[in-house]
Amino acid sequence: MKKTKIIYWIFTVLLIAMMLMSAVTSFMPNPQGEAMMKAIGYPYNVLQLLAVAKILGSIALLVPGFPRVKEWAYAGFAFDLIGAIYAFLMIGTPIANLAFMLVGLVLVFGSYIYYHKLQKEKQAY
Repeated sequence: MKKTKIIYWIFTVLLIAMMLMSAVTSFMPNPQGEAMMKAIGYPYNVLQLLAVAKILGSIALLVPGFPRVKEWAYAGFAFDLIGAIYAFLMIGTPIANLAFMLVGLVLVFGSYIYYHKLQKEKQAY
């Protein structure tokens, strides 16, 4: 169980750090962010909505209990990253430029998988 817990926390802490970093930068004036959102055809204020959702999802993963809320947080992170990857691919962004988002998706799935492994191990005791 200790190994599973360590792997879970590595994935989860990296995921939360990534989401919070993304959220914080969305609240700062950012010409690059505005240009990026314009390029994919979304209004800039969508970034602030996503930032609030990322902060709430990060809190949900950190607070003990509330398994259904955690499931929604994982789903939200996956939708956010898959949607971003899709939007950028549709405007012709090379896949190499999407590495940050692909790493984020790996972190979401890694954290999710090890969250469920940890829950099964806790039930076994």
